[in-house]
Amino acid sequence: MADSLPDAIDVDELQRRAKNRAEAEMDMTPMVDVTFLLLIFFTVTAAFALQKSLEVPPVQEDEAAASQTVEDLEKDSIVVRVDGDNVFWIGCPMWPDEQRAPSSTDMRAKVREARKGNDRGPGPAKMLVQANGDATHEHVVAALDAGSAVGMEDIRLMTYEDGDL
Repeated sequence: MADSLPDAIDVDELQRRAKNRAEAEMDMTPMVDVTFLLLIFFTVTAAFALQKSLEVPPVQEDEAAASQTVEDLEKDSIVVRVDGDNVFWIGCPMWPDEQRAPSSTDMRAKVREARKGNDRGPGPAKMLVQANGDATHEHVVAALDAGSAVGMEDIRLMTYEDGDL
């Protein structure tokens, strides 16, 4: 019986062998698989926003354009004014007063109504957007988009400060 026991057990040697065996058994394949799955997931779920662009004509340096006043532009145009509180005011030559539109949806409906016209004929084909310096960009772009949506041929943009109009 005494012959069956090992001579000396080296504890350090056993720990080294166990450590080498654990390192040799570490497989990186699942880690690579998970990485590729995450890459595919984030690529597929990424939101790609399509952005609109507005075509802006070049500035004309002729005197006729420079001599036009705001009153001249308002005579034959639908006027959408965005005040400092982001409230829309829509004016049309065939309406006696400006109409208030607190939301973009209301503003679009009123612009569509003004463009459609009445029994005397269609509404103006030009639009003037007057934006207060304190108005947000979102509301100004909403007014420009409303003009494009109803088929305005000429859309102009101007800014004003309180007391200018």
